[in-house]
Amino acid sequence: MRLSNLLKKTMCLAALFLLTAVTLNAQNPKPFVIPELKEWTGQEGQFTPTPGMRIVYDDETLLPVAQDFAEDYALMFGTKPEVVTGKAKNGDFRLTLKKDKKLGKEGYSIRIGKQVVVSAPEVVGVYWATRTLLQMSEQSETRALPQGKITDWPDYAVRGFMMDCGRKFIPMAYLKDFAKAMSYYKMNTFQIHLNDNGFKQYFENDWDKTYAAFRLECDTYPGLTARDGHYTKDEFRNFQLEAAEDFVEIIPEIDAPAHVLAFSHYKPELGSKEYGMDHFDLSNPEVYTFMDGLFKEYLEGENPVFVGPRVNIGTDEYSNKDQKVVEQFRAFTDHYIKYVESFGKQVCMWGALTHAKGETPVKSENVIMNAWYNGYADPKEMVKLGYKLISMPDGLLYIVPAAGYYYDYLNTKHLYEKWTPAHVANVVFEEKDPAILGGMYAVWNDHVGNGISVKDIHHRSFPALQTLAAKMWDGVNVTVPYEEFIQKSQLLSEAPGVNQMAKWGEPNSLILEQAAVKPGDELAYPEVGYDYTVEFDLVAADEKPGTELFRSENAVFYLSDPISQKLGFARDGYLYTFDYQFFPGEKAHVSIVGDNTSTVLKVNGKVEGQLNTRTIYHNKDHKGDIRVVPTLVFPLEKAGDFKGRLTNLKVYNYKK
Repeated sequence: MRLSNLLKKTMCLAALFLLTAVTLNAQNPKPFVIPELKEWTGQEGQFTPTPGMRIVYDDETLLPVAQDFAEDYALMFGTKPEVVTGKAKNGDFRLTLKKDKKLGKEGYSIRIGKQVVVSAPEVVGVYWATRTLLQMSEQSETRALPQGKITDWPDYAVRGFMMDCGRKFIPMAYLKDFAKAMSYYKMNTFQIHLNDNGFKQYFENDWDKTYAAFRLECDTYPGLTARDGHYTKDEFRNFQLEAAEDFVEIIPEIDAPAHVLAFSHYKPELGSKEYGMDHFDLSNPEVYTFMDGLFKEYLEGENPVFVGPRVNIGTDEYSNKDQKVVEQFRAFTDHYIKYVESFGKQVCMWGALTHAKGETPVKSENVIMNAWYNGYADPKEMVKLGYKLISMPDGLLYIVPAAGYYYDYLNTKHLYEKWTPAHVANVVFEEKDPAILGGMYAVWNDHVGNGISVKDIHHRSFPALQTLAAKMWDGVNVTVPYEEFIQKSQLLSEAPGVNQMAKWGEPNSLILEQAAVKPGDELAYPEVGYDYTVEFDLVAADEKPGTELFRSENAVFYLSDPISQKLGFARDGYLYTFDYQFFPGEKAHVSIVGDNTSTVLKVNGKVEGQLNTRTIYHNKDHKGDIRVVPTLVFPLEKAGDFKGRLTNLKVYNYKK
C-alpha cells in the first residue's frame, strides 16, 4: 500500500515537472526593442490586432499620446486605430495613468493579454510605452504581440545628442527627422550648437577668411545671421515645440567666449588680438553689451524663441595663458549663468573650471555641465563644487566626420559592452550616481568644406543613436550580445515616417525596375542610400548645360552638369563631376555604384569615373590637410527634362 502511494506521488510529481517544463517552454521570450526592456514576464499566446481595435484612454492628458500612437501606427502599418475614451474591450489598447514609485518619472508597464494595457505614473511614460509597442509590432508581419508583462524604466534622466550646426548648416527638416528618431528610441535631449567657426589653418591662416556662422535669425544685430543657411525664429520655436510633443527637449546653445568668430566678424572690436579673433576680448565691456543683447532677443517675453527649460551658454576652450584672462573668463561664465537664469532658464555649459582655476567665484548651484574633457573640467572636482554632469567624454563619444581624429564612426561595440554614463573617460562614478544626470554624444563638423553631406552625418550618427539609446536607458543592464543587438537593430525603423538612410526592400535585392523612364516621371522611391547600384541604358542626345537625369529633395544627378556639361551630381552645395561626357546618338549601359566613401561611374562595364574620399590642401607640416568626401545618396524622386532616351532602369540596394 505504501509502495503504491509512493509510486502515485512520484508519478504526480513527474507529471507536474513535465507540465511546468511544457509551460516554461511555451512562455514567450523577451521581445527585442531598443532600449532593452528592464523586466519581462512571458506568458503563452499572442495579442493579434483586429480591424476594429481601438486606443482607449482614461485621462484627458493622455489624448495627445493616444492620437500620436494612432497616427504613427497608421503611418507604419496602414491601419489607423480609433481613439476613444471609456471602457476598453478585448482587442483594444488601453492607456492609463497609475502611480508606481518603482517606475519613477519616465517608467511604464505594459500587460499584453486579450487587451494591451499601458500604465505609467506620468504621461511621458505612457508615450515611451507606445514606442515600445510600435517597435514590437514592426517586427511581426501580422503586428501580433507576445502576451506577457513589461516593466521598464531608465537608469539615467538625460539621454542625448548634440549637433554642430555652426560649422555646417543642418536643414531644419533633417533636425526634425532626427528628433523623431531620438524619440522613437527614448532619447530625450537634443542640443543644437548654433554658432562656431572653422580652423584658420584651412583658410590661409587668416581670421578674416576663416569660415564662421551664427544660425539664428537676429533682429538685434542685423547682418549677424549666416547667409548660407539659418533658422528663422518662428521655425526654431516651432521645432522645439514639436519635439517637446514627442518628449524630446531641445537645448539651444550659443557658445562664447571662445568659438565666437561669427561675432567678431560682425563686430571686429569684440575679438581678441592676443588670443585670436575666435576669442572675445574679455577686457572690452562691449562684449557684455553684445552678448546681453543677443541672449535677450531669444529669452525675453511671453513667447521666447528659446522655449524649453534649459539653455547652454558654451564656455569651453578659452585660453588660460594669463591669470588675468582666466579671472575674466570666470567672471564672464558667472555673469551669463546668472543672466540666463534671470529669464527663468536652467543653465547648461561645457565648463573649463579646472583649466581656468582662479579666485573669481562661478555659480554652481542648479547648473549642469557637459563633461567632455577631464583636463578642462575634472569630473570629481566639478561634482564637489556642486555641478550636475552630463557624461560625454570626447575620446569615446565625439564624431568628427572624415577628420582623422576622434571618431569617423563611433566604436559601438566598445560602447555597448563597456561604457555607461557613469564612465566620464577615465573617471568612473558609481552607477546611477545622482551627480551624473546621463550622457550625450556629439557630431562636430570641424572641417568646413570637406564635402560631408547631411546624409553622411546621418550614416554616422544613427547607428550610434541605437547603441547609445540602449546604454543611456539600461546602463549595465543590457543582456543581448552585441552581435545579436546589431543584427536585430537593422530590423527596426528609424522612426515612424523617417527613412534618412534611404534603405528599401529586403537586403541584397533589386528594389526598382522600370522599362522606360520619361522626362518628369515620378519614381517609386525618393532616393537610395549606401550601398547601392543604379543602372540603365541610355541613348544620348545633345543636352544643354544643367540637364538633370534624376532629382530628389536632397540631390541632383546631372546628365550634363551646369559647368562642364559632363556627368556629375550636386548635393549640400557641392558639385562633383565625372570626367565623362556622352556624344549625341551614343548608346551605352550606365551604372553608378555608391557607398559611404565613394561614387563610381561605369559605362558599358568599364570604370570611367571614380570619385573617392581623398586628402587635399597639402603643405609641409600637413596642418592644412583635409579629407574630401564625394559621396551621393542617389536621387530617384523625379526624372529630369532630358532629350535622350532612358530604358531598363534597375536599382539595387547593394553594390554589384
